[in-house]
Amino acid sequence: MCGIAGIFNLHEDREISAGTMARMLSVLKHRGPDEFGMYRDGRAALGHARLSIIDLSGGSQPMCNEDKTVWITFNGEIFNFIELREELIGRGHRFRTHSDTEVIIHLYEDHGPGCLDYLNGQFAFAIWDKKSRELFLARDRMGIRPLFYAMNAGRFYFASEIKGIFAAGEIKREIDPAGIDEIFTMWCNVAPRTAFKDVYELPPACYLTIKNGVVSRTQYWDLVFPEKPEEIGFEDAVEELKRLLVDSARLRLRADVPVGAYLSGGLDSSVTTALIRNFSNSPLKTFSVAFEDKDYDESSYQNEMAKALGTEHHEVRCSYSDISRNFPDVIWHTEKPVLRTAPVPLYLLSRLVRDSNFKVVLTGEGADEVLGGYDIFKETKIRQFWARFPESQTRPLLLKRLYPYLPAFQGQSKAYMEAFFNGGLSDTRDAFFSHRPRWQTTSKNKLFFSDALKEAANGSTPEDAFRMCLTPGFENLPPLSKAQYIESKNLLPGYILSSQGDRVSMANSIEGRFPFLDYRVVEFCAKLPPHYKIKGLNEKYILKKCMSRYLPERIVKRSKQPYLAPDGKSFFNDGKPADYVEELLSESCLGEYGYFKPGPVRLLFNKFLKGGAIGFKDNMALVGILSTQLLHYRFIKNFNCDVTIKDIKVAG
Repeated sequence: MCGIAGIFNLHEDREISAGTMARMLSVLKHRGPDEFGMYRDGRAALGHARLSIIDLSGGSQPMCNEDKTVWITFNGEIFNFIELREELIGRGHRFRTHSDTEVIIHLYEDHGPGCLDYLNGQFAFAIWDKKSRELFLARDRMGIRPLFYAMNAGRFYFASEIKGIFAAGEIKREIDPAGIDEIFTMWCNVAPRTAFKDVYELPPACYLTIKNGVVSRTQYWDLVFPEKPEEIGFEDAVEELKRLLVDSARLRLRADVPVGAYLSGGLDSSVTTALIRNFSNSPLKTFSVAFEDKDYDESSYQNEMAKALGTEHHEVRCSYSDISRNFPDVIWHTEKPVLRTAPVPLYLLSRLVRDSNFKVVLTGEGADEVLGGYDIFKETKIRQFWARFPESQTRPLLLKRLYPYLPAFQGQSKAYMEAFFNGGLSDTRDAFFSHRPRWQTTSKNKLFFSDALKEAANGSTPEDAFRMCLTPGFENLPPLSKAQYIESKNLLPGYILSSQGDRVSMANSIEGRFPFLDYRVVEFCAKLPPHYKIKGLNEKYILKKCMSRYLPERIVKRSKQPYLAPDGKSFFNDGKPADYVEELLSESCLGEYGYFKPGPVRLLFNKFLKGGAIGFKDNMALVGILSTQLLHYRFIKNFNCDVTIKDIKVAG
């Protein structure tokens, strides 16, 4: 894993400053602290901050082909690079290294953009083809690794993180009201939009080319759900899923450094750990978060699983004060507002991994999206059932079965159920039927928006933006397939793999790998009949049947509990707000930044101060407002990109 950055002159050759490239790399050094490299000519400059994992001595970047006409800066891993390397050698290519980076170069020489079809991995890279005078950028199918870009004064800038682009000093730093509006609706942005004006994210499964000053974007892959699932027997499906998961885990253990695993105590990370345990000759090291607040703590399940698999287990304990103290740094890394504090404990977890001298961990992310694990999928099933008899007194009460981990929810009335889940119930063919309650509930927090923010954000709605991303034939898919598609195209890359994934792990120079997100696993699971994934209200049914013999019965039969962390109360320790919270939510600061109405925000602040704010809406509002204020403070008002890199290898 690494950080990449670059500058490309769109129309003519002109010097690109080495100092500018050094600044761009300096703010990405957390992504790759082991080595720094740079290539420059009159048209293009490529920079690289390396986290050494494959071919430790020979994988320096930027890297070129034999005649130095093709140059690459690459972030990520190509897990099938060994097999691809053998095929390329058979076709006459010569290799100078044993890195996966060089495999991409030779594949590009043979296939151009078609090289992406051969790659099984998680990646973002840029290739400068000097012969064709073309810049080529690409991102992996599921959006695991990030890539951002911007343009100004005839130049194209790109980087693994937005701060790398801003460090060049030539792109205006300004928060995009429409980007904030999207986050306060869907929890994340709809790529290519970001939280900053005129800074864009290359969407997952897309590549971008620049030639003769023309910028063109192409989608090379999509998640395909059939209107009618494949005819495959359940037992055959179980065996095929197991085969794919075993091979996916095997490939993701390829590294020239030790590999560990996250172990949350849930089914997904337990499956991942069990799979890779079979490939480990030495004791496997596992890592988890434990909470001081027992309502969030899952350490008993974590310890049970570690004991069952014989792993060497390590945990970091997270308190309210830990969340409050680290929240500003987390927002520096997420580069967008968040509506939950959940990224903070994962930031602390990746720090534990780093302090344990590891660089790579395997995790269970993606299983819920591809195998129907989230409550929202079961909600959709119940709401579809309820919609047939909307006056039923009993059908909405089925929703209580989804939340055994929320005791307060069990006492709620039918009226509450209707208020929360009844949104859009009358239109079951609505493209966003599954997500309507979530988006409507989140959108209520936009009542805190200032008039200026609302006016500036006025235009196409977040739903309109996402509607443009829907696959052809989406309206004809089964309800579960629709919900899975939305979740996999929206929240997974935009939040789970970003704010809770790449950004907080790479903040501590830790690479996460995801066996469930091997594109072969994803494609296979998309073709399965919905009832293989959710049987009744039993989520991830096929996965449980596939892996039950390898896991303790209590883990397999455990009710689904999503990863949660303490939210608003973390910022009010013993009735006293953290200093930065008091400052950023003051009337003067709110008025200066201009995003939120000072009066309603202070009422919310006082509600937390008195211990009266306990609901989801209040917590989302406080965290969203505070993180937006922090984003402005860190990126607009006090952006700092001091050059601290001394040894940058110059290639070419």
